[in-house]
Amino acid sequence: MAVSEPFRLTPADAPDAVALSAEAGWNQTADDWCLFIDHGAVFGLRAQGRLVATAAALPYQGPFGYVGMVLTTAGHRHRGHATRLLKLAMQVLREASQVALLDASPEGRPVYEKLGFVPLDSLQRWTGAAGGTPSAATAAAAAIAALDASAFGAARRFLFDDMLARDGTLALLEPAGCVMARRGRLATQIGPLVAADEAQALGLLHRMLVRLAGPVLLDVPVRWAGLADFLAACGFARQRPFTRMALDHPAPFGVPARLFAVTGPEFG
Repeated sequence: MAVSEPFRLTPADAPDAVALSAEAGWNQTADDWCLFIDHGAVFGLRAQGRLVATAAALPYQGPFGYVGMVLTTAGHRHRGHATRLLKLAMQVLREASQVALLDASPEGRPVYEKLGFVPLDSLQRWTGAAGGTPSAATAAAAAIAALDASAFGAARRFLFDDMLARDGTLALLEPAGCVMARRGRLATQIGPLVAADEAQALGLLHRMLVRLAGPVLLDVPVRWAGLADFLAACGFARQRPFTRMALDHPAPFGVPARLFAVTGPEFG
């Protein structure tokens, strides 16, 4: 089956992109895809008019950008399509003089290692259900973005302007800490969760969970044993691990000691 030459997706391609990520069981929405398309570069391949593979680059303001949305439909896997597009996404960040970062699944990690990516951190996805009372909780995008940048290591105000403008996004702000939750296709994603210490992180997470109802997921660095115990006590279960990786850069960015849940493996 003939496959097209790589092309850059536009907002008109978002429905096809959502179908591709839904096939993989991912949580992304059309808003998430459009964020990549509008602020980064999403590369794709089509076969018989159908989008069959993607990879994206999202530059941030700082020393690095993120690679994400690396997907191939089931019938086209193991043909090098994802690697071909991944290299285009890496080139976007290279031309911006930024280190490429990504959060790799166990299946993807060997592929990334062959390309020069090295591990920086280990993450664990937790899934569960919140039984709280849905309620509004908002905070200024500028304040969330500033706290996020201090922990994450790069500024990405556009990300929070976009997400906080979406229907159903919640955010809580405290001195030295914040947490955000946004609706996904399958579940509400909690993250980022930034705090001065684990005690504050636990308090912020509890305050958020009582404002949510229904399926919830969050990606937590494995070093936070207190958060893991709390989530397990709340009935959450470990779903799958991720490895945060950087291209030829073994040192972490930001202040990992202040980051308790990431925004998502596609965004970092």
